[in-house]
Amino acid sequence: MHDALAALARAAATATPSPTPTLPDPETVTPGAWGFFAILLVAIAVIFLVWDMNRRIRRGRVRADINEELEAEEQAARAAQATATDDEATDAGDEAADPDANPRR
Repeated sequence: MHDALAALARAAATATPSPTPTLPDPETVTPGAWGFFAILLVAIAVIFLVWDMNRRIRRGRVRADINEELEAEEQAARAAQATATDDEATDAGDEAADPDANPRR
């Protein structure tokens, strides 16, 4: 065991050479003109897609607003029709109950 510790101490005492940093060639690491044009093309495509998406969302909102207005008008017309029908039924019921009450006859 003493020999193993001595071997470890000797190994730790010897200097290990550090690797010298070598810089890579800038031409091999940069994307170059083709990479720039590819990124430019992707950026332009994203801009057009976002523009088209906003246009479609706006169009959908306008259609939803128009549908809501039409449904509200239709519901108001049905309510007016129901009120007129109820009034006619009430008037007819009053005449049937007391025929002498209507002086126009």
